[in-house]
Amino acid sequence: MRDQLIELAEAAGRIGLSYFRGAGGEPGVEEKGHLDLVTQADREVEAYLFAELQRLFPEDGICGEEGSVLRPDAPRQWVLDPIDGTFNFVRGMDPWAVSIGLFENGAPVFGVIHAPARGETLSGGRDVEVLLNGQPLPPLPRLDRSRGVIAVGFSTDTPLDKELAAIRGIVGDLKMTYRHCGSTTAAFLMLAAGQVDACLGFGVRSWDVMAALPVIERLGGVSTIDWSVSDLMQKFDYVAGSPEAVALARPLLDWRPA
Repeated sequence: MRDQLIELAEAAGRIGLSYFRGAGGEPGVEEKGHLDLVTQADREVEAYLFAELQRLFPEDGICGEEGSVLRPDAPRQWVLDPIDGTFNFVRGMDPWAVSIGLFENGAPVFGVIHAPARGETLSGGRDVEVLLNGQPLPPLPRLDRSRGVIAVGFSTDTPLDKELAAIRGIVGDLKMTYRHCGSTTAAFLMLAAGQVDACLGFGVRSWDVMAALPVIERLGGVSTIDWSVSDLMQKFDYVAGSPEAVALARPLLDWRPA
């Protein structure tokens, strides 16, 4: 299954990359909301993934960011983000990726993330070895707070005070630093490679994290998401990463308006 899904993600990535580099024509940018963009490339990639997954796994359900839904009650759901990091994509920055995650019997179990502009492909799951470009990855390193860093990601409707409180907590309370790359999947690529210690997200959706979470779990990481009470379509806040970093960063999710 891994090889099939990597081939699928890479083919989808080539579609996105053709628009990114101009060969596919104008990307057809539209606004879903303030600073929340969607392109023709997003829709074309999702349509391709939807058709191919339906062909390969005809009994399974599919849930995509751009509205694709098939058999929502099926015990196996393929959860898709055709281009995670569309804003980066539109502005010509390379942190964007195709994300394919498998949600089975109430939990994420396998995922493939392909970042075509960076030439990176991450795959693995609960019972599947984690590979980055075909090479096994070691477990997540233990936290060293003297060089600790958390990748942050905020939705376009995250309250400003909440964003500032999170950054203040990371820098002031935890005595660590942060990075914001504008793509949840790109942040998880950094986490899997040991370049950051945790990912913190506000207002994310299942397709932002579905492919990455089983990979991080396989590498010894943990997440605050309780899938028994989290719907695939709802927004949620989370921290995922090394157990030590997640334990320290967990209070950052408790922000409440003054």
